Formats: sequence, structure tokens, C-alpha cells
Amino acid sequence: MGEAGRARRFTSWVSNTRGKVQRAPERVVACGLVAGPRSVPSGLCPSGPRRTERDATLWSRGKLRELLVGIVVENEAGRCEVSELKQVDGEASCSSRKGRLIFFYEWNIKLGWRGTIKESGAKHKGLIEIPNLSEENEVDDTEVNVSKKKGDGDVLKELMRTAGTARVREALGDYLKALKTEFTMGMILPTKALATQEVTVKRKLSEDAMQASSPAALGVRIPTVALHMTELFDATVEQLYSIFTVKDLVQQFSKSSAVLEAEKGGKFQMFDGNITGEYVELLTNRKIIMKWRCRNWPEEHYATVALNFVPTLGQTELQLHCKGVPVCKEENVKICWQKQHFEEIKGLLQLATLHG
Repeated sequence: MGEAGRARRFTSWVSNTRGKVQRAPERVVACGLVAGPRSVPSGLCPSGPRRTERDATLWSRGKLRELLVGIVVENEAGRCEVSELKQVDGEASCSSRKGRLIFFYEWNIKLGWRGTIKESGAKHKGLIEIPNLSEENEVDDTEVNVSKKKGDGDVLKELMRTAGTARVREALGDYLKALKTEFTMGMILPTKALATQEVTVKRKLSEDAMQASSPAALGVRIPTVALHMTELFDATVEQLYSIFTVKDLVQQFSKSSAVLEAEKGGKFQMFDGNITGEYVELLTNRKIIMKWRCRNWPEEHYATVALNFVPTLGQTELQLHCKGVPVCKEENVKICWQKQHFEEIKGLLQLATLHG
């Protein structure tokens, strides 16, 4: 069947599926928000004070690994090192309400350690368990349990129980400091008195990776990164382009309500309002450029997303270039595009083929 025939069949299938949006009962949107079955009508906002929330779970796992793995303690009897992060279960988040930050974190952490007795050269291994790191307890009161495999080497266990525990608690304290400073940059909106002041972000980022987000209005400079992703789809460029510009198809792959005005300057709203933005440029079947943001990003901060549709032999390559993503949201945005866009679109295309 030729390209024209496949396009007609796809268009026919689209027409037959209009209005048949399958809604998931509940799912977690990768940008850090929970989307339930109830949609938010366009133009309506919740009453009460504005609240911004960020999911710090992925960031925290990376930071805990960075701070804990590699800790070394040593005395005249031996030397011990935290060698691996075996388990880190839990979650963390931060919300801003009325200019005040509220933190929630709860972690169950298991570390592996290894040590060497200096006199004999004997090597031993063990575990460090932190069953409840949470905002309910001070770091100095956090339970840290040290154990060792059976056999000799109790001198190493004692070294980890004393000096090792102190170093672990110190690292946990550093994690909490980073959570409350590094992770939360840009979350509190300045008051009118501070609106003209510039907040300097002390991060080891190049100037090219820094992007101001409405500096005149907010006075906050947000550290950002650029993402580049490519994906192959078993579809024509016409089919793939329509999935990003036809409301019914957006609702099909996102399994949620959507609002689309697919024209220059037109607004869009997806995943029940968790993703919003504006079309900057549309070159039919070739390119889409848009301002794009997640609901839990700093207010009025948008990334610039460019989608290039490149025909290949029997497929279409989608090239995604995204500039201006907040540093702390990099992994979440990657997951959002890979899992909730690319994989869901492929599922939609397979469904279209089955019904063709």
C-alpha cells in the first residue's frame, strides 16, 4: 500500500476513535505531579494561596549516593570504606507556600562497607542500615545500625560503629543542607522589595547553561540545561506530525484531556494541565517549535522545545531539542518525553495498525 493509502487509513481510524479517550485511574506524571482522573477545565485555577511543589526523589537518590559512597574512616587498627549504596527506598519533596518552603523526606537506606585490618591484612565486609531518615528526627538522632558478616574483624565493626557512624550522619546533614539550598533554587518568588535584586546562583555551570526566567518580573536566575533526544517511529511524517497537533490524538496517547490551538501563538494544555505552553512555529510535517513547561516549575519559566520530523526508509525520526530545562528537573523531563510521549505514541501507532 502506498503512502497516500496509509494516510487515508490512518485518518479514517482517527475519525472513528474521536471521543473515545481512555482515562487511566491515576498515574504519576514524570514532571513531578500526580494526575488523577479528574481534569481541570481550561482557565480555572484552584482557589487559595498559590503553591508550588517539586518532587525531589530522583535528585535525592543521586545526592545521597554522591555523599555517602566513598566515606573512609581509619585508625591504627584498620581502614574502612563505604563501598556501595545497596538500597535507597522512600521519597522527598519540597513545596513553596506563601513564600515559605516546606520539606518532606522519608528514606530507608542500606549501605555496604568493607574494611582491612592493618596488622593481618584480613578483609571484612558489612552493612550500614538507616531505617528512618525523615523530617521527624534530627540528623544527630537518626538511627544508624552497623553490622558485619560472621567471623573475626570486630575491630573494624567498632571503627564503623563509632567514627563511621559520625561520618555517615555528617553526610546526611550535608544532604539536607543541599536539599534546602541547591535543590530549591528559584522556588520562593521574591517580594516586591526584592523584585529588582538579582539572585546569584553559585553553581559550577557555564554561562551558556544559565538562562534568565522573566528576570524583570521575578528577579531570579535559574540554572538550566539543554536536552537532545531522537526516536524512530513506524509512521509517516504526516501521521507523526498529526499526533502532536490533533487534539483527539493527543488525548489518545496521553490518556487525559487536552486543549490545543495548533497555530502560531496558539496555546496548548496536556496531561490534565500538568504540561502547558504555546506554539511558536509550525512547519507542516517538518517542524514544531513551542514554549513548554511543567506545572511545578518556577512560575512563568518556559523551556523552548523544537521537534524535527525527518523521514527515513519506512519510518520517521523525531529529533527533540529542548533548551531551558531547570537543572533539578533534567531527569524528570527525560522520563516525561521517553515514557509518556514516545512510548505512548508508539502504542497508539500499533493500535492504529491493528485496527487498520
